[in-house]
Amino acid sequence: MIAQSDATEWPEAAIAIAGIVLVIAVVVVMIWQGAATLRARANVQREEAYRKLAEDSVAAQRRTSDQLERAVAELGELRLRAGELERLIKTVE
Repeated sequence: MIAQSDATEWPEAAIAIAGIVLVIAVVVVMIWQGAATLRARANVQREEAYRKLAEDSVAAQRRTSDQLERAVAELGELRLRAGELERLIKTVE
């Protein structure tokens, strides 16, 4: 009789082991996918930060360009005024 009970316990043990392996595999896949999701979210956040940085950089470049254009215009105006002053001084002398 002991031989028969041993024979019936092995298939049950094999099924239990297969069930445990299946549960472990499912848990590993869930952990793996969770980590992949976290990495993807981190990448999205990083890309958004880079996009904002690029937009801020473009805005700063536009402001600098506008300021440079104003400075060039003012410099041209100062040159004209300096030329007029030189002509005025020459006529007074």
